[in-house]
This record gives sequence, structure tokens and C-alpha cells, in this order.
Amino acid sequence: MASPDDTEGSLTPVDFIQLQHYMEYSSLRVKDVIKEFHPGGRLARHTFGECIDAVGFNLFLKTYLEVDVFPADFCEHLFRYFQHVEQDGSTKSPLPQGGGVFLRDVSCYFSVLEEGQPREKLEFTFKLYDKDCNGLLDSSEVDRIITQMMRAADYLGWDVTELRPVLKDMMTAIDVDDSGTVTLEEWVKGGMNNVPLLVLLGLKMTERDGQHIWRMKHYNKPTYCGVCQNMLLGLGKQGLCCTCCKYTVHNQCANKNPESCGRTFVKSKMEISVASHDWIKADCKSSKCQICHKKIKTLAGRRCVWCQEMRHVECLLSGLSSCECGPLRDHILPPWAIYAVSKEEDTSLLNVTPDGHILQIVPLPDTHPLLVFVNPKSGGKQGERVLRKFQYLLNPRQVYNLSNGGPAPGLHFFRNLRDYRILVCGGDGTVGWLLDAIDKADLQVHPPIAVLPLGTGNDLARCLRWGGGYDGSDLREILREIEASKMVPMDRWSVQVIPDDPREAGDPVPYEIINNYFSIGVCCGKYLDLSSMSLEGIAVLNIPSMHGGSNLWGESKKPDGVPEVEPNEVITDPELLKEISQDMSDRRLEVVGLEGAIEMGQIYTGLKSAGRRLAQTSQITIRTIKALPMQIDGEPWMQPPCTIHITHKNQANMLMAAPTKPSSFFHLK
Repeated sequence: MASPDDTEGSLTPVDFIQLQHYMEYSSLRVKDVIKEFHPGGRLARHTFGECIDAVGFNLFLKTYLEVDVFPADFCEHLFRYFQHVEQDGSTKSPLPQGGGVFLRDVSCYFSVLEEGQPREKLEFTFKLYDKDCNGLLDSSEVDRIITQMMRAADYLGWDVTELRPVLKDMMTAIDVDDSGTVTLEEWVKGGMNNVPLLVLLGLKMTERDGQHIWRMKHYNKPTYCGVCQNMLLGLGKQGLCCTCCKYTVHNQCANKNPESCGRTFVKSKMEISVASHDWIKADCKSSKCQICHKKIKTLAGRRCVWCQEMRHVECLLSGLSSCECGPLRDHILPPWAIYAVSKEEDTSLLNVTPDGHILQIVPLPDTHPLLVFVNPKSGGKQGERVLRKFQYLLNPRQVYNLSNGGPAPGLHFFRNLRDYRILVCGGDGTVGWLLDAIDKADLQVHPPIAVLPLGTGNDLARCLRWGGGYDGSDLREILREIEASKMVPMDRWSVQVIPDDPREAGDPVPYEIINNYFSIGVCCGKYLDLSSMSLEGIAVLNIPSMHGGSNLWGESKKPDGVPEVEPNEVITDPELLKEISQDMSDRRLEVVGLEGAIEMGQIYTGLKSAGRRLAQTSQITIRTIKALPMQIDGEPWMQPPCTIHITHKNQANMLMAAPTKPSSFFHLK
């Protein structure tokens, strides 16, 4: 057993980040994995009473994280870390040779870090530490749970010096009968009413209108609590901040009935179009009051959630009482544009939200409400930041996390609107996901879609002038660009892959639809031999960008002088192909050949203008005679001999940004 002062038994922030990176790609839950250590499970032989040995710990990590290999040095480091947990002196479990760790401590730690509902986590941790299964936790068991939560909170960046007394107070309060033990009902009820604990356990959605969506935050400048009005102090994440309204409190003040968050809808149809400000207490220091134009002192002002106007408290009754929603009016659905409907009314054409409200949308006149989808896993942590920013700038009911049910809930909520826009924040794969969902949804109209590209690649976003990647610029500027954008139809293509021998093993075809391109040989660094034409790869193009900005078709010599062609005509004349420009709306595909890997690199770097133009056509059939590497929209697979049919499916309405001005410095295009 490592000694308490053994520094090798601690985790560094780098270790913790690495661990979280592994967890992002795991689909399993801790409670499912620990079943394998129970009698009869495939890992039971590594269990020694309540402990598991080093080999069992390694298998736990590989099973839970769904990896074949886990770094040995990192595994050993984690093992020593959990050996530092204070051993229960009453346990009679034999320790394995080389030492062991308590399975319940490991399970509790990882369950706090994984995504899930707070109630599930509370119930899981209770049952995990209820060793005798009597439905009660004594003080030592409760302390052990707090210790593991503190360890997780420490490496999440929380200021744990403030958190520990908050959790201690909660434990005292939930023992309602002062018996010295805690029942499951007391544990869940007390935990669900403790805001800092809910944030630590991963509370993701508000349960009622006007409830804050809290997250821990570190502040680089003096910030004050909206409840006690004292400064937030500490070295880590010092307080809780509401994602939607930026209201800030100490951890210990979050349970003291802070002011409500802004409304997201009104209670009845009678309140529709009653455009009143939603004032919240805000740190308006150094900002000027819109009424008297004097500076506002710390916590002496109010800010409207929807128009962002700031006023002194004494100036609230002056000026216009109606809210105009500020410069983002065209995109916002303010609360007076959404009203609650009683269950007795006909709800067949109404919108039922994920949190159970039956709502109807009545957009403001002459506006185009924006429906935002964010893939939080795109671009590292960039997606999570974009999600929070849009929840602040718009009505949170307009902003959907694609990790929570995909695009369907948002499309269903907006399905009866006739004039709105969609913004999808993610990579090309996320855009394709949304387009597929729109095909399947019962929408009155197919709204135009803008793209905020996250991560790398983003060929479709490049072609639509949204750039190769979001660089953190002001999202208000992005919203202004969406207002100035124009709608363009984009062709989408069905691809059917028919293997010559269905019994021959091969990778599954990743997609049935092509939005960007299809290629053979020019993916994953593998190239095939088309000996008759001295080519090592071909690409079938729908848009003029591939592999993060390579234009394989290149520029045309006479873009305006191309003669009319029949819809089904196949063009292979080299001279005529030189004059053809790509158009994502022309219901035609371009076919390009590549001579080798070097040529591909030359096109990407600009040393060569394009590949070899082979054809332009409205449908394609390709037959292969051996296993070859293929790719659809960036997703590769190995395909046995087959016949491939590519035909036109439909057109999607996309938004193309206006040409970038040379002086623009907000973000690269």
C-alpha cells in the first residue's frame, strides 16, 4: 500500500485530461462493467473480496473505455492513485499479491465523471457503498462517497476547499430523522436539491422554466455573487455561473433561492406578443445605463436577457417598457413568441418539448427564427463552448445538443414553422446527419441550413464560404452573416454498393448518401492501379473541395461559355471538359483521376492546379474486380469486388455566406 505522502500516487491535470479523452469515446456505463466482476462474470477471478488486483484493474479500464490496449504506465499510475484511498479497517477482504484497490471506489470515481442523469448517479453511488445491502449508509460510508466526489471535483478544476463544507452540510441536512444513517430516499431527495452536487454529477437540462443551468467557472477578473454580493475567491473554479443568463453565485449560495433565470415561454396565449423586458441582476461594472448614460456600479444594474440593454435599478421604469430583442431580433424566439397549451386542447399539430411542455410557436413578424444544432464533441471542447454561447445569445429552447437525442427533438419542435433557418455547428459528418434527419422528418418546409464548421476538414463549409474552421470569433458576427447569406440548392446522391459475393467479408459501407464526394484509392493513403490510364485513384465530386480544401477539378478556362447539355448526357471530351465549371446545384457529378500520392499533395499545396478531368455525368456505375479502399465524405472502408450505382436523390437548401471582404479579420474564409 502506498504511503499517504507518496507523490507518485497523485494525478496531474494532464493525466486527468487524458482520462477524459478516453471516456469521450466510450459508450459503456460503469454499472454495466462492474457486473463482470461479480460471481459468474468473466472478470470475477480478479476479485478478492471487495478489491480487484492490478490485472483486474487494467481489464476494468480496457472494458469500460472500450480499448484493446491501455498504456501500461498510465494504468499503473491510476492503480497507485486508487491505492491511496483510505482502507476500511473493518474489511476482512484478503488483499491480492501486489496490492489491490477497492472496486467501489474506482466505480464511484468514474461514475461521477461519466455523463448521465443525477438521480441515476445518486442511486448508483448509494447502492455501491451500501455494503451490507440494508438500505442505509452510515457516516463512514457517506464520508467515503464525499472523498471520491472531491477527488473527481479536484481534477475537474473546482475549488474544493469551498465544496467540501457544502457537501458536508448537505449530508447533515439529508439525515432528516437525525439517526446517524441515511436512507436511499433521503440520499436522493437531499442530493437532487443540492445545486453544487448536481453540477458535479452532470446536470444537463433545466427541469422547469426559469431554473438556472449552472456550471462551474473560473474568473480572471473580480466577480461578485448575486446572492450575498461578496467577491468570489479561490484559485480554481470559484463559483457557479448560469449558462443562459450569466447569473453568478458562490457554491454555498446556490441553495439560497437566487433570482430566477429568464423565461423561455409564456403561460398562455393571452401573453403572446406582450414584449416585456426580462431584467436580471448582472455585474454591469463600467457599462453605461441606456437611460441616464451614466456608468453602472458593481451589482447596481440590471440587464435584459433578450435585448441585452443595461439600466440602473432606479432607471428600470424609465424608457420603453417593451423589448425589441436588440440586434439579434431576426434570429430570436423570445418567450412571448412561445406559449404553453393545455393538454385538453388539440395537440396533434403542436410541439411537445423534451421536458414535457406542450408549446406552440408564434414567431415575431418579419423574422426568421434560428434553430441551432451543436455537436459538442466536434473540435475538441470547442463544441461545448459554442453550445453555451448560443444558449446565452438565443432562447435556450432554440439550441439543441446533438448528444441528447440527435436532431429529431429540435426538428419536431419547429416542424410547423414555415419561415426559419437552421445552423448546424460541427463537421461535415454532423451536417450529413442533420440532412438525413430532415429527409425522415415530417416538415412543412425544408429550411435553409448554415454551417458553423468545428474541427478540421469541413469541405462543405468551405464551399459555402463558412470557412474551414471556427476560430472563436464573436458569434454575433456569425449571426449577422447568416442574415446576409443567400439560399442555394445542393445536390445529394444515393449510392448503392452491391457485392459480387455477399459472403465475402468486407467493411460496412458507412453511408448511403453522398453529399461531398466518393473516391476509390485516394483515401487513407492507399492507391489502386488503373493501369490502362496510368491512374492510381479516382474521385466522384459533388462539391469543389476534398480532404480539407483540395480542389481536384480545378478552375475552368471558359466558365461562361459552356454549351447546353442534355440532363442525362455523359461528357468525356477532354476539350469540352476544360470549359466545364463545378456547380453543386446542377444535378451532375464530376469524375477526376489522380496519377499518384504525390499529385494529391501537389494539388493540396497549390503546386498543381487539378487532377485529370475524366467525365461529367448525371449518374455513374462502377464495377470493381478486387478489394479496394473507398471513401464517402471522409469515411473510409475496404470494399470487396462489387458494382456501385450512384444516382441523384434530392436537393437540400443550404445557406451560402456573402463573399468575404479583404479587410475582414473576424474569421478566415
